[in-house]
Amino acid sequence: MRKKCLLNSSLFLFILSISLNIFSCSSSKLKVQYFQDIPDSGQLKQIARAEYTPPVIKVDDILTVVVQTIDPQNTAVINLGNVPVASTGISLSSTTAAATTQQSSGYLVDKDGAIVLPILGKITVAGHTTSEATAIINEVALKFYKNPTVIVRFANFKVSVTGEVLKPGVYVMPNERVSILDAIALAGDLTIFGKRENVLLIRENEDGTKTPYRVNLKKSNIMSAPYFYLRQNDVIYVEPRKAKSDATDASQAKYITLAASILSVLIILATRK
Repeated sequence: MRKKCLLNSSLFLFILSISLNIFSCSSSKLKVQYFQDIPDSGQLKQIARAEYTPPVIKVDDILTVVVQTIDPQNTAVINLGNVPVASTGISLSSTTAAATTQQSSGYLVDKDGAIVLPILGKITVAGHTTSEATAIINEVALKFYKNPTVIVRFANFKVSVTGEVLKPGVYVMPNERVSILDAIALAGDLTIFGKRENVLLIRENEDGTKTPYRVNLKKSNIMSAPYFYLRQNDVIYVEPRKAKSDATDASQAKYITLAASILSVLIILATRK
């Protein structure tokens, strides 16, 4: 009789331990899930498109300018004038911190808002988008070349991602149309400790002031928000959900629960002999 009671107690302890583990896993998954307001099945509603505003060229921006003609040698001096400019970013992880040097090739926008191109001369581009700058430079190029094709791109469209992400750092984007999800993906996604419902986006205004936005990654409406598409020098900060010490305590509690489950199984096997 005593042996049977011990067996029942051990079985109960084992089931309880497994239940706690399952509940803990389900709770953790719920904390890290994105877009929780989108149902798993059924007819899904369309999400309104976020308005995209092309970025404007500013002083100290670096532009890559390429002019193409039938004879590449005619414009080689302009294209080779995209001088590499080194910029250093810090890439951090949970165990290491490393400085990474990134090369941005292009023409620097001076304090007058202009770039100086070989042959074409000094051209004002600040305050314009890259599409508008392309048209301006192309108009000047027509005075020197027949049917030129001009390409203008940002060489230093950078975004900083810091806080509770796997790879914090400064990222130079390959194009202008970049969303907050793109930047988070480049940074390796949020860690388990990151607050997905309260991500901070800091944006620099034209007058140098900063505007903060709070982003809830658990809601799908961020894909319609005016801050969904990023601008130059945006900073994304992911606030930690809890202190590292609390996280360590939670991890230890999980191992204790697992150990209790294993011990329960051993007790059951021993009492059956």
